[in-house]
Amino acid sequence: MIESYDHKTIMEMFDGQNVSPVLPYESIDADVATIEASTQASGRISISGVQPKYAMVVDNGKLRFARDGEQGRYILKIARQGEQGRYILKIAPIEPHIIERPWVPINEWLTMQIAEQVYGISTAKNTLCYFQNGAVAYLTRRFDVQKDGTKWLQEDFASIANISKETNGPDYKYNSLSYAECGALIDKHVSAASVEKLKFFRIVVFNYLTCNDDAHLKNFSLMSPDGRDYRLTPAYDLLNTQLHLTNPHIFALSKNLYPGMILDDTHSVTGASFEEFGRLLGLPAKLIEKELSGFRAEKPQVKEMLIKSDLPEKLAKWYFNGYNYRRITLSF
Repeated sequence: MIESYDHKTIMEMFDGQNVSPVLPYESIDADVATIEASTQASGRISISGVQPKYAMVVDNGKLRFARDGEQGRYILKIARQGEQGRYILKIAPIEPHIIERPWVPINEWLTMQIAEQVYGISTAKNTLCYFQNGAVAYLTRRFDVQKDGTKWLQEDFASIANISKETNGPDYKYNSLSYAECGALIDKHVSAASVEKLKFFRIVVFNYLTCNDDAHLKNFSLMSPDGRDYRLTPAYDLLNTQLHLTNPHIFALSKNLYPGMILDDTHSVTGASFEEFGRLLGLPAKLIEKELSGFRAEKPQVKEMLIKSDLPEKLAKWYFNGYNYRRITLSF
């Protein structure tokens, strides 16, 4: 457990405020009544899979669960002693079918760090924090809430495509579109579509490398300050799901990279698969090859970051072996 955040985290996450990484709660279980009282009126922001998310505020140098009136769809001002609804806390899931549950927050934090530091992918700002019993939680700063408290418009791909449980069934997030069809949404709604489709391409390749099979339609979004000039949001919810699921998929979307792509096992995915995906997105062939060359290349930093992380050695090896195998498949 760390005793204080480093300077970079203080600046990026908290605008220079000194904030304690230790939450004022013994544990998520011991303080469940407090949590329920704090969130009953405001509610959870969302539940992605089985990982609960809670709105957090900074209050006198400490993070605490948001109370009624401090979280909402429209956030117009910042309270004198705290930032309203600017942070999201994700705790380790409690469902028994999730394996290695306590390590989910570290897995997500580590994957987000690899995305930004190694591959230059813009991500939501994030860090780790701790309950007083040492249990770790993942904390991220909302990118749709600006420093002056105003909220940018944000819509995930499911909403943009008018896809919902009512129209497309309970697995609408996974079964409705391919990733190439998601690219068509960018074409339709983004003026600088070529720039944003390249960002999207890179995130999809990265998710493949890091074995993230939860990159569904609600985990990609567009945002805009004025409702006209939309752009892709920073990447979020990046996680190596292979460490926690007994039967993970290769891609979150059942239609895979593009319509007609059928997979039997990981061997079916090659660099040629992503070349076709990039072509369908409308990216130039030379640009696709340049990007794939970067993802094929060995990145010693990845192994170093895994070794230095707080993941158990067994999980760090699983992570690296899966990542390295998929990196090699991009050469075919």
